[in-house]
Amino acid sequence: MREILSDKVRGLAPSGIRKFFDIVSEMPDAISLGVGEPDFDTPWHVRQEGIESLERGRTFYTSNSGLMPLREEICRYLERRCQVRYDAAKETLVTVGGSEAIDIGLRAMLNPGDEVLIPQPSYVSYLPCTVLADGVPVIIELKEENAFKLTRQQLLDVITPRTKVLILPFPNNPTGAIMGRAELAELVDVILEKDLFVISDEIYSELSYHGDHVTIASFPGMKERTLLINGFSKAYAMTGWRLGYACGPQALISQMTKIHQYAIMCAPTTSQYAAVEAMRNGDQDVASMREAYDQRRRFLLKRFEEMGLPCFEPHGAFYCFPNISRFGMTSEEFATRLLQEEKVAVVPGTAFGDCGEGFLRISYAYSLESLKEALDRLERFIARLDAGK
Repeated sequence: MREILSDKVRGLAPSGIRKFFDIVSEMPDAISLGVGEPDFDTPWHVRQEGIESLERGRTFYTSNSGLMPLREEICRYLERRCQVRYDAAKETLVTVGGSEAIDIGLRAMLNPGDEVLIPQPSYVSYLPCTVLADGVPVIIELKEENAFKLTRQQLLDVITPRTKVLILPFPNNPTGAIMGRAELAELVDVILEKDLFVISDEIYSELSYHGDHVTIASFPGMKERTLLINGFSKAYAMTGWRLGYACGPQALISQMTKIHQYAIMCAPTTSQYAAVEAMRNGDQDVASMREAYDQRRRFLLKRFEEMGLPCFEPHGAFYCFPNISRFGMTSEEFATRLLQEEKVAVVPGTAFGDCGEGFLRISYAYSLESLKEALDRLERFIARLDAGK
């Protein structure tokens, strides 16, 4: 019998994040700091709207592009928070999480052999989605000494005649790095000069701790060459509702909608009704959760300093990316031993690209009680390592 599997799919590595999560789920008394999922419940008024939509029998398909009231709220939000204006009917698509938007965005934009610039460390889906869309991933290694930001020179160094798309993953998972207005402005001239397109993944835009988030789509000349992706999972604690959105040029959104139409039909109806409520009345919920994350962020940084663990200060998202290179172990070895000896699960930095070697991703989307216990165990583990030198 001939081989049933695609060579392309067989060549994809499984997610490095899930490996440790699957192990810890079967380990008694283990603490996981590995999953990027808010520990807050979805705000009650948002859940209530979802429940009410079911009670009213709103269990039908929506438009392929999503409920018009939701698309209108998305556009109002982006104009209010990011100073960029989109047409709800022509330039907005509701997707099954931000991940679907990344996937179909790349499929709609790429021809075989087109190069996609992927700054790493970064979210695990960019590279496989590029490969599945017949693109060629080109990795840009972000540096700790540059605060894990993408620099103008790094961008210039990798552009070729085949380069078509730049992915901007900020605020960044796993480092927590952000790109401010001045840093983005240095990239804009290059993007315009080299005629590139941008996929700006802004799923953590509301979790920024040093001023408001800035989108590259707000710069002159950039809206028409940017696909802005966001969603409800992180800001509104709605991971299981599986809802995201994409905004961009009408020509691109119409083709993405075509793929979405054939593969998905529409995003979950109940989730869309709940999301309308989240966007209309959820600002205070977001602010409260952001304040709690910031408290946890500062707690982790203080504890890392006390235990002599160097860590770049994250200004966005809900992750820290401490440097463990001084222990002479790979990230995988360190994370494995920490899990085995102290029952604390973190993610090796290499899950987010080879340049993540020497780092760990530690999520602070957990209660302070869990974080305190986990860091006590981590400190005990580090003390043993130091004593054994």
